[in-house]
Amino acid sequence: MKTVKVHDFFIGGKNTIALIAGPCVIENTERTLAIGRAVKDIAGRLGIPYIFKASYKKANRSRSDSFTGIGNPEALALISDIGKTLKIPVLTDVHTAEEAILSAGYVDVLQIPAFLCRQTDLLEAAGLTGKCVNIKKGQFASAESMEHAADKVRKTGNTNVMLTERGTTFGYQDLVVDYRNIPGMQRFGYPVVMDITHSLQQPNQSSGVTGGRPDLIETIAKAAIAVGSDGIFLETHPDPHRAKSDGANMLKLDLLEDLLEKLVKIRQSL
Repeated sequence: MKTVKVHDFFIGGKNTIALIAGPCVIENTERTLAIGRAVKDIAGRLGIPYIFKASYKKANRSRSDSFTGIGNPEALALISDIGKTLKIPVLTDVHTAEEAILSAGYVDVLQIPAFLCRQTDLLEAAGLTGKCVNIKKGQFASAESMEHAADKVRKTGNTNVMLTERGTTFGYQDLVVDYRNIPGMQRFGYPVVMDITHSLQQPNQSSGVTGGRPDLIETIAKAAIAVGSDGIFLETHPDPHRAKSDGANMLKLDLLEDLLEKLVKIRQSL
């Protein structure tokens, strides 16, 4: 399996599990920095390589009045500052080729949202930046189809690619996780990350606000590590009920350390 280098650590192969975590979206400077610092401290105590994540802009919202961010340039600058202040790599989502080029000046990892995993122009633009590219598997996509998404980046000369499992559409308002997708995508040679919290979303609610099952976060995470996931992705917040986006499926920040301790033990037992 290829390994992906991010800052001074590697993801994949025999390396320990990596953690991609942070709030769904940039809300304000103080809270975002506090979340990043708290997660970094926990990951450091457990010897887990950590990538801070936050969306600088939410392009995929059900309702027009949903919170989408604090402003693109300001949010990107804040993500970059968090990386520099905490001395950790940072990640954000990009939705267009233009956004990929812009964001590459601020972050270490460009993430392709699940709904956009087939967008050729976006994947190629992300690849051409030379940044690590994390491609989320679409809720509608098979593990096998993701080889083609990764190839679009690889053909730009950029092999620093990760793939992320985030659940499969199950009816109109639910998702299920098919754990066969983790080894299925690893067969292509790329590290595979499990997106714990988004796989527990309950989308397309009549209210226009996505629901979730955070009570199952530990279950999904343990199973992912047990089948060999190279890392986990999750969104966390000190008060999910007050989060401005995706609070219904987030992990409460004070539950993170206990969860990671259990996941490290499972990884060590394999």
